[in-house]
Amino acid sequence: MDAGEWLTRGTVWLALSLYVASELAKAARYRREPGVVAWWLNSFGCAAFLAHVACAFHFYHHWSHAAAYADTARQTAAMFRWNWGGGLYLNYFFALVWLGEVVWSWASPSGYHQRPNGMTWVVRGLFLFMMFNGAVVFARGSVRWFGLILCLTLVACWWRRRKRIAGPPDQAESA
Repeated sequence: MDAGEWLTRGTVWLALSLYVASELAKAARYRREPGVVAWWLNSFGCAAFLAHVACAFHFYHHWSHAAAYADTARQTAAMFRWNWGGGLYLNYFFALVWLGEVVWSWASPSGYHQRPNGMTWVVRGLFLFMMFNGAVVFARGSVRWFGLILCLTLVACWWRRRKRIAGPPDQAESA
């Protein structure tokens, strides 16, 4: 494995691991607010994901959107026999959502924590979908097991928090 491949793969696994760690930190708290540790873990995870995107474009696609689209289509065709590169746009969207989550959580913590539960679950669904596809479906070798563990850990964190988040803040604290 050369340095470019190591950086590209390493940054994405770091990003996903930090995101899961931030969700574990949130699940460990009894109040609605996740705390500064979770915010920092999530922020560093987002930064690592953006570094992964930059590494992929630099080392694999030579800063060409067309090359990235073609490579995404090739990988999708190899997996599903459907020559479609639109997954690249899902990756762009995912990066923007994650960056938006981080910026919003730091710029307006109270607004971020008072958002509708439905919005939280839509974002979680996107994260799980992207993580499962990237870390399990399209991953190769034994690293798939690590991706599956990350995905199952996320589901467990969210399951644990679902009742505390659903109730009013005063009930959430006593849970």
